[in-house]
Amino acid sequence: MTKYKTLLYYCYSTIADAEQFAADHLKFCKSLGLTGRIIVAEEGLNGTVSGLAESCEQYMEMLHADPRFANTDFKVDEVETPSFVKMHVRYKSEIVHSGLRNPEIIDPKTKTGKHLDPKEFMEMKDRDDVIVLDVRSNYEHNLGKFSNAITLDIENFRDFPAMINELAQYKDKKILTYCTGGIKCEKASALLLHEGFMDVYQLHGGIIKYGKEAGGKDFEGKCYVFDNRLSVDVNSVNPVVISKCYNCGATTDKMINCANPECNEHFTQCDECGTKMEGCCSDACQSHPRKRVYDGTGYYVKVPQPVNTAKKTLVQEA
Repeated sequence: MTKYKTLLYYCYSTIADAEQFAADHLKFCKSLGLTGRIIVAEEGLNGTVSGLAESCEQYMEMLHADPRFANTDFKVDEVETPSFVKMHVRYKSEIVHSGLRNPEIIDPKTKTGKHLDPKEFMEMKDRDDVIVLDVRSNYEHNLGKFSNAITLDIENFRDFPAMINELAQYKDKKILTYCTGGIKCEKASALLLHEGFMDVYQLHGGIIKYGKEAGGKDFEGKCYVFDNRLSVDVNSVNPVVISKCYNCGATTDKMINCANPECNEHFTQCDECGTKMEGCCSDACQSHPRKRVYDGTGYYVKVPQPVNTAKKTLVQEA
């Protein structure tokens, strides 16, 4: 058994005192020596955690022992090192930011698209009466997507509701939605049903589960993940690289964050341009005074904003 694991999961289940739960959950995660990022809201949990294999096993057992999270589906990766540096558990209004907070409009706990396991999805995705819809952001599907997927020009998932009118032309089709781990599809498919789409499905467990159980067939490129790996391989059947270097246009599957913390753009960059641009997306970012040191990975621990000492002095004197 490998020494470390990384767990990706979500669960839509009501948490009565979510803010207190978040504080208690952070203590529990730290007691296991885990690192990661978990969002807690009244509607449920959304997390990626990483640590020693035995600690990850204890974490999964703990969640499954709680009736609220008993059906949580964990996507488990074996990793050489933990996928995070610190442990964060944060209380927010949604576990995936969509702006769709009114349960009278959509409620993933009661009505979403029909779940397809990876094999079912693979069998349906190439049919003439089917539309495969990627509900992720631009930087994600630019790195990798299903070969026949429709992608949306959105910077964040909260932009998805505004795209519904553009999708109206497909109302007579079966809509197969997919995302990284499944969480965005729960709300995307629920909204499509609310807007009158009749036949809506979602890839259960997302791209990650599809790669593990169906070999990732016809998924082109890599899958963006929200930890310090930045991307993972999915397709072991017919892999291909589709992404290009943002700076020179050369084929590359390397995803990084801009070294300028005030930009922090997600983009693909070849190693040659990475060295030349010091991990920055532009000349302006390369000359920025707070530019972070590029170590070839493009993953950075958050740097705190500099304190405005002049303003602080005025406040103290007042």
